[in-house]
Amino acid sequence: MTDTEAMAVALSEAALALDHDDVPVGAVVLSGDQLVAQRHNERELRKDPTAHAEILALQDAAEILGTWHLDDATLVVTLEPCPMCAGAAVLARVHRLVFGAADPKAGACGSLLNLCADPRLNHEIEVVRGVSAGPAGMLLRDFFANRRDVLG
Repeated sequence: MTDTEAMAVALSEAALALDHDDVPVGAVVLSGDQLVAQRHNERELRKDPTAHAEILALQDAAEILGTWHLDDATLVVTLEPCPMCAGAAVLARVHRLVFGAADPKAGACGSLLNLCADPRLNHEIEVVRGVSAGPAGMLLRDFFANRRDVLG
């Protein structure tokens, strides 16, 4: 599965978050080229600040693969991960991280911080930026524009 194909799955997953008024972010985990997990944000649904798509997908992948060492895994996310999610990817020893839209306010994979390439940490992650950034960004812009319209 290519990065673009995996991102298409992540974008479809992100759209599911709209059903429960969560920010539309989707994540998938590939082991080698095999899709092993796919999730979307569930913070509003679960009333849990840690229920980000990346965290949920990493948890599912670890359970499915039977190990928290995800050293041959690729995490594909529609939005640049925040510090919590980038930190979880580092701790899980994820090999590659692919994201769509950059997040200049909270992105921790090159925009605001770069936890994935901090030599002080025990692991560094190869990062691919901007895959399907247009559709990923549009999904988020539409969500927040609709919220502004509703909240008036």
